[in-house]
Parts: sequence; C-alpha cells; structure tokens
Amino acid sequence: MARTDIFAISDQYHVPPPPGSPYSIPIPGTGTDGRSAIYRHWRCPDGVVQTIDPDMLTFHDAFEASVKRKPHSKCLGKRPWIKETKTWGDYTWQTYAEIAQRRKNLGAGIIELHKKAGITQTRQFGVGLWCQNRPEWQIVDLGCVSQSLYTVSIYDTLGPDTTEYIINHGELSCVATSINHIPTLLKIASRTPSLKIIICLDPLDAGEEPAFTKSAILNALAADAGIKIHYVEDVEAMGAASGLPMSPPRPEDINTINYTSGTTGNPKGVVLTHANAVAAIAAALITSTNKPADIMASYLPLAHIFQRIAEHGSLAAGAAIGYFHGDILGLVDDMKALRPTQFTSVPRLFNRFGTAIKAATVDAPGAKGAIGRHVINGKLAAMKLPPGQATNRHSIYDRIYTPKITSAFGLQRVRGMVTGASPIDPSLQQLLRAAFGNDFSQGYGLTETYAVATIQHEGDFSTGNTGGVQASMEVCVESVPSMDYLVTDANPRGELLLRGGCRFKEYFKDPAATAKAIDADGWFHTGDIGEIDSMGRVMIIDRLKSLLKLAQGEYISPERIENVYLANTNLLTQAFVHGDSTQAFLVSIFGVDPVTFAPFASHVLKRKIDSTDFAAIKVAALDDRVRKALVKELNHIAAKNKFNSYEKVRAVHLELEPFTIDNELLTPTLKLKRPQAAKKYRKVLDRLYEEALAEEIPKSKI
Repeated sequence: MARTDIFAISDQYHVPPPPGSPYSIPIPGTGTDGRSAIYRHWRCPDGVVQTIDPDMLTFHDAFEASVKRKPHSKCLGKRPWIKETKTWGDYTWQTYAEIAQRRKNLGAGIIELHKKAGITQTRQFGVGLWCQNRPEWQIVDLGCVSQSLYTVSIYDTLGPDTTEYIINHGELSCVATSINHIPTLLKIASRTPSLKIIICLDPLDAGEEPAFTKSAILNALAADAGIKIHYVEDVEAMGAASGLPMSPPRPEDINTINYTSGTTGNPKGVVLTHANAVAAIAAALITSTNKPADIMASYLPLAHIFQRIAEHGSLAAGAAIGYFHGDILGLVDDMKALRPTQFTSVPRLFNRFGTAIKAATVDAPGAKGAIGRHVINGKLAAMKLPPGQATNRHSIYDRIYTPKITSAFGLQRVRGMVTGASPIDPSLQQLLRAAFGNDFSQGYGLTETYAVATIQHEGDFSTGNTGGVQASMEVCVESVPSMDYLVTDANPRGELLLRGGCRFKEYFKDPAATAKAIDADGWFHTGDIGEIDSMGRVMIIDRLKSLLKLAQGEYISPERIENVYLANTNLLTQAFVHGDSTQAFLVSIFGVDPVTFAPFASHVLKRKIDSTDFAAIKVAALDDRVRKALVKELNHIAAKNKFNSYEKVRAVHLELEPFTIDNELLTPTLKLKRPQAAKKYRKVLDRLYEEALAEEIPKSKI
C-alpha cells in the first residue's frame, strides 16, 4: 500500500452512514445476561481497526512515513519573543526533515547521558517530560521513541508532591523540562534519589562569564544532589557526535506512561503501548481526515492524552503544528497569527467563544442584532431538517457573514472542531455550529483509551451525545441495578465498557487496580454510566462512583444535577452540588459568568453593576437577595426537568471562579475534585445548611 493511501482509507471510514442509518451497530448474538450487545463502527462489523497502513505499527513508523513523504514541509512552529519590541513575532517553522534530525540526535544523546551516569539500560526506560506545549515537547518525545524509550508526562500545574510521586513511582533518572521548573526539581532532589539528569529546554548560557552562566549556577546547586543539568541542544550535539543509530520500538513496547490527574489519592500510571498509539492514530485520521496541508493549534496541555493524540494524528498526516506562546489570555492573538485549519478545545473555552458570539449576534442591539438573529436562527432551523438534508452551511451567509465571526478568533480557515474532556452544553454546541459553519463534534475518551472511544460524525447535528463508536474501539454497557440502569431499558443503559486497540495495557506497578479495571474478557470498566440510542450514539448520563446518599436513604448523582443546571442557564460557569449524609437535601457552590450575572444581579438589587467590575460582582454574589433569586431560577429548572424534591438545591454560595487548577480543585483536564472541594468549602457548606434549615423552622410551625 502506498503511504499516500492512508488518506483514501481514512476517508472511507469517515464517510457517514446512509441517511437514517445508525452510526454504530450492535453485533448480533453478542449480548449476554446483564450486558448489551457489542457495538462497533458502522463500517467495522467484523472487528476493530488496528491500523490503516500495514506498515504503520508504531508511532515511530507514523512519523517516519511523514518525514519521507514531506521532508521539506512545515512540521513544528512557534512565535519567537522579540526583545526590541517586547512583542511576539510571526510563527517560525522547522521542517519534518529538520525535526527528524533533531529527534535522532536527541534520542542518541539521551542514551549517552545515561551511560555517563552509570545507567546501562538502553531501551524501554522512562524519561520525564515537564513543560508547557512547545516544539521541544514533541522533539523530546520523538527522540525517546527513536531509541525505544518512553516519556512520562508531568503535569505543568501539579504541585511538588505529585511531581515527586511520579518521579519516584516512574523510576525516572532523567527529566526534560523548562528552566522555570528546575528549582522545584532541585528542592525535591533529596526525596527523588533516582533523578540524576535534567535536560533544560531553555538556553543556559547567554554569553556571561563562565562562572556566572545559568548552567554554572544551577549545576553548582545540583551537584550536592548528584544531579547534572544539560542544555537540550548540547545533548543533541552529543548524540550527533556519538553516531549511535536509531533503535525503533516494537508494537508491544511502551510508548508512554501517562499519569491520570485523579480526583483522589495518588495518580495512576496508565501504560500505553505503540500498538495503542497506532490504533488511536487510525481513529484520529478517520475522525478528522487530516490532510498534509492542515495546520493544528496546540495549547491544551500535552501532558493530557487528549492533546497528545491530536498531535499524533497531525504528525502522522504530515500536518503542521503551531504552538501558543504560553499565555492562554493571548490565545486569540496566536490563532490570528497561525490561522489553523483544525481546532481542538474543551467546553470551558468554547463557553467563552459562545458568550462573545452571542453578544455580537443574537444579543446585539439594533440592526446588528436583527441580522445576527436572522442568520443564526436560519442555520439552527436548517440543522433540524431530516438526515441527509440537515446542514449548518449556507451559500450566502458563509461568504458574507460567517467570516466576520470566525476571523474575530483567527479561526476563519478551520474546517473541523472537536470538543472533549467534559460535556458541552447542547445549546452552545448548536450556536457554535451555526456561527462557525464547520464540522463541530463532541467526543468521549479516557487516558486509558488514548482519548479514543466515541465521536459525533460529520453531518450529525444532534446534541447531548458523544456520537458513535470509533473504528478502533468497541463498546457495550453493563446493567447497574442499584442505580436502576438496565440494558433492557428502551435504550440500553449501564456502565460503559470499552475494548479495542486503544485500550491501555495496565496501570504501572499496580496489578490490583489493573485487575479491577480490566475484566477477564478484556473490557475496561470506565465507571461512567452510558446510554446507547437507536442511532448507535453514546450518551454519558451519570457516574458510577459519584453517588451521594442523603439522610432519608435516597441516592443522588451530583454530576447529573450539575449538568442539568449548567445546561439550562447562562448565569453559571461552574457547579459543585453537595449533600451531607446527615441531611435530607442538597446545597451548592456555583461559579458565575460576569457577562450574564451582572445584569441579573443588577435587576435583583435595583442598581447598575457593570460586567467588568469584578469587585462589585463579588459583592453582589454574596448578597442574600441575589442568592435567593438564583435559587428560584434553579427551582424553575428543576421543575422543568422533573427533579424530585430532594434533588433540588436549597441554598447556594456564589463566586466568580471558585474552582481552578491553581487552587487544586480542578484536575488538569478540568474535572472537579469533589473531596478537596468539600474540604476547602466545609465552613461554607455548613453555613448553607444552617441557612436552609433556619428557613424550614417557620414553615414547620404553620
């Protein structure tokens, strides 16, 4: 098979099924007692896809093919800092051939460094990788792959305790990192005895006197711990001088150990092989139909598997990857300079896009708003047409009106967008589909499945689901009688089980957790409750372990309640619904959107509050009148969604952004850490219960 045929093959799978036909299909005779039938991609009834090229068996193979196919094409790019003007310049690029040479040299240099440190193992050991997204991240990763080594991601936002744990648990002798993390590594050096080598991705010598370079100072500090610090380009030069050839990996070799950003306890090391990577690349190519001319924006953390597979797919397709300059507040400026064709993000950012688009279109005053509503509402109506006729494109609007919206974000060339990591509000997804006029899909996957499981197909304008099964995986659900989720329901419901080429090998050095997660038939038990509709689309409707038991014995799913509230009001951006086992009702802490909350609070308090006056918003958020008015709004939502009385939130605490990665209440994948949130806000939760109970006393006397 010719290498260029990977695009023709991926297109065959990417084509949606005939109008009205399911996106994934149940395989006859595969259902068992308590388990649904096995569902597969509509084009794969006989088995899952492991690779779309029989010669592509490892991530190394995938990258090598692109190097041979497109040696002089753009590969990795970044915006340099211009000292004279104190601004970020235009993107500068390195070609596939240049990156290939650098990674070969670096891989050899890493082997040489370990030999000098007395470490004789020459393949299948881990190298820590700790930095923001940048070209060097991929160069280190590709360099390790070229020598059958594997990288171990260290999250840029994790604290020193978790960093220490990963280095020790991963048995890391070497960490490649940006210069700002070196002081932290030296502080914990006495507790990480395996660490002997630090590769700095930033220059250590700016022409100072030899004794005053950063290299001299940092190495003097590191010497007592027996650590040596090297500049990455010096390591590349060492590798080039060694003449050491590449030592490509095998499919069964480890490609990465990706530590989960768990909500409780120490993270688990998810062992992912090259066979897993290739299956995930196949799914990525089939999903997005990446083409060699594509440009992808990189800013979601590369330590998270979601961004990692996005870049694997781009490199396998021979596409270009442009990295943001490191400040998320300047992301739009980066996008305007990059003008990507593929864009992957998470609901948190898309929410901000939606707020800006609403203000400029449907909520705008005068003629501007009238035109915006006409265009957006027309497209929303067109997306409700029968399958095969539904569309979010318009021959006139997309030439005259849509570019004005997309160019404001630098996304005018984007053909496809993907959202994941957490559910997106259905109305927001439809708004963005209408406004951008491109293929905007929601997907579902986990670290344990290389971020691959299900995704919405092009041309499917439904919402509230994560689409059909991807070609490299298969799915079934298992009944959970205690939660009243059964495979015999009208749509099969139960715990979502995943199997296929992307499923991880094991949890590193944790056979008990591995055995608990993967059953004898090879199914990974996700802990998510799924429902499969008649079109073979998967909806994530609950979480197995997130149940709260209230005083009266009722079980509550806080995530389900949070998602309903967030999907039905634009006042809120974050939600933490909590129920004490000694109480019979729920309370909650919410994050508010200043743009929409300011007018709401202004109406309640009868005074003007500007959406940019954060101090005034914080004061308003604490006002009892505002909090009670919001509870009334939530009660309307609860009634509309037929909540039981004990599922309604009775008291609320409001802040601008109560949960962040920095305050360690969100994981790097933006999942809420419930135990930590409950601990931090314990006094607030107690106060909310006191308030709600005090209001009950007068009622009991009537």
